[in-house]
Amino acid sequence: MRRGAFHLVCSMVCLLACLGVVVPGFAQQGYPLTGTWNGDWGTTPTQRTQITIVMTWDGKEAKGTLNPGPDSAAASVFLDVINWTVRIEADVKDPSGKPVHVLAEGKLEDIGAYHRTISGTWRQGTATGTFKLTRD
Repeated sequence: MRRGAFHLVCSMVCLLACLGVVVPGFAQQGYPLTGTWNGDWGTTPTQRTQITIVMTWDGKEAKGTLNPGPDSAAASVFLDVINWTVRIEADVKDPSGKPVHVLAEGKLEDIGAYHRTISGTWRQGTATGTFKLTRD
């Protein structure tokens, strides 16, 4: 009888120890859009342009940087947590240096996974195509 109680107590201690390690790991993901996202957009399956977006959450609003580096652009990021849709807006320069507005609207998928995705419609100037981003 004492042996059974000892095993039960040991099992409970092990279970609690495992939960103490696993649960904080889930909490580290934070806001669902935070992180670096890589992917592409294009008007056809063969004409694609690589894109990178770094998104952050300051506790009040999401912000982004489109294509970090010398040609980066600040991006406004909006998340609808009811439908898990995302809207990203930024002003970039086209190859000739003229300003062009970008509007990307997509669906956040695989929300429980670390490498979740966003895919949808990308509008850049007069061009409209599709995009897909995956969080690194």
